[in-house]
Amino acid sequence: MNEQTVTAAEIDDLHSKLDREAVAGGYHLNPDADFTKALVKGLITNEQRYGYRACPCRLASGDKQDDLDIICPCDYRDPDLSDFGACYCALYVSEAVLAGEKKVGSIPERRPPPAKRKATASTRKGKLGELSQPVWRCKVCGYLCAREQPPEVCPICKAKKDRFERFL
Repeated sequence: MNEQTVTAAEIDDLHSKLDREAVAGGYHLNPDADFTKALVKGLITNEQRYGYRACPCRLASGDKQDDLDIICPCDYRDPDLSDFGACYCALYVSEAVLAGEKKVGSIPERRPPPAKRKATASTRKGKLGELSQPVWRCKVCGYLCAREQPPEVCPICKAKKDRFERFL
């Protein structure tokens, strides 16, 4: 695939779109606009290169099936936000980081190596009724999500994390 030059207008457009989507979903983009726009440029470059927006801070394989877990927003964003206040590339930050109450530090890589990802994917196809993650329910609106921890903010009604209960 022939890579094109990424224009400032393309970066600004995608940055605005991601920011609107983040806020609508109860998330926050990193307030450092220059840093964030550099990441957005990487997303656009990866989309030109691979046909999908792979995380700009990870090495994508070019095989979309293999890279589904690192297409932005990646599968690791929410656990990283909960544990470290920012996702791996720091495009998304927690409310505490946004408010200046918490500093972003080094974030360890959660993505398993390729062999382990393939093994995990095959075991995920377990028996009916077996879940690989707990299911959380927003007590305000009933929103359900399957993940290790509930989201910081409900993407539907904007209720805080403490309004979630473990459902399954």
